[in-house]
Amino acid sequence: MKSTLAVLTAGFCAVLIPAAPAAAAEGPAPQPRAQSRGKRHRHVSLIAAALLAVVVLTAAPPAAAAPGDALTWSVAPSGPEGPNGRPALDYKLDPGAKVTDHVAVTNHSDRPLTLGLYASDAFTTGGGGFDLLAGAARPTDAGSWITLGRGTVELPKSSRVIVPFTVTVPGNATPGDHAAGVVASLAAAGTDAHGNQVTVDHRVGTRVHLRVTGPLQPALSITDVTISPRTSWNPFQLPEVTAAFTIRNTGNVRLSAQPSARARGPFSLGSVTAAGTALPEVLPGGTVATTVRLKRIPPLFREQVTLTVLPAASDGRPIDPIPVRVHSQHVLWLLPWPQLALLALAALLVTGRLFIRRRRRRRVAQAIAAAEERGRAQALHRADHVDPERSEASA
Repeated sequence: MKSTLAVLTAGFCAVLIPAAPAAAAEGPAPQPRAQSRGKRHRHVSLIAAALLAVVVLTAAPPAAAAPGDALTWSVAPSGPEGPNGRPALDYKLDPGAKVTDHVAVTNHSDRPLTLGLYASDAFTTGGGGFDLLAGAARPTDAGSWITLGRGTVELPKSSRVIVPFTVTVPGNATPGDHAAGVVASLAAAGTDAHGNQVTVDHRVGTRVHLRVTGPLQPALSITDVTISPRTSWNPFQLPEVTAAFTIRNTGNVRLSAQPSARARGPFSLGSVTAAGTALPEVLPGGTVATTVRLKRIPPLFREQVTLTVLPAASDGRPIDPIPVRVHSQHVLWLLPWPQLALLALAALLVTGRLFIRRRRRRRVAQAIAAAEERGRAQALHRADHVDPERSEASA
């Protein structure tokens, strides 16, 4: 900022100062008053522009940090010499076994970093994500089985450190899958939505998947089911049903899950099927809330809604025994009120039209009968008034 102001001040002086010696050397030249006034206006404009530039530069906020100033780092599975391309730290160990491995912590920034390094237990979030316990929470499962070679790493700019660690499985560890993560964190001060000072823990890590040998029990369950129908008063728009439920991993193997739903009326009439969003991974003990929407369901009074979840191995490896499909059945009364109202209106219109047509026919019949009666009366009347002389002559 100071250098910018110095350059601006020097330039400003360079604009104004040369005009003074020239004026002194030449003396007051006879110029029209309007021209002299125009020069003064130009000088005033130059001074105002320079002052405005100084004010703008002084009041302007500091420029945003360049991309090179951003603090970025990564943690990846590694060998003793560097990262080896593994997507995660994946092990299959017996109870009581021990293994040594490495992680690479890399500083991608143009500034040095000091990061905290620790391991913690993993869990499945309510939306189906993979997350770790908060930094202050003490791990009790696979995160507590990991011992890192150091708890802090100091990284110069654009550098990497290979950190060894050991995984020691307790002798009484339960069979099945256990998940954790190795994290490099940077604590920084910040403010929350209410302006309070808080400490934000920025974490980057890599996943740890550990399968303890023993009997596997892959199983999912469906709980907390809520079925919500929505019927439009438009009789030509069929109802839709939203099924909300929770998928729980009740076994000891991490599984993927494909939810779906089916609605059918009596005698399997009007069957409608829909699939929900696939869940790539549900850890043992984890729960995920999901929804499946069924559209354009024929309202056939009593509907049977069947929820289904198809489990599979999330890592693609075969599981013995094979996980089975889980079902949950529910009864839903779906009354076709708009269609019944339309049917009642149509019946009313048909009945009214038949009544009007019958009444019209009755009126026509009465009019024809009345006309015939008048014709007979007129004929009798003419017969009674026939001329007697003409009658005798005819005789």
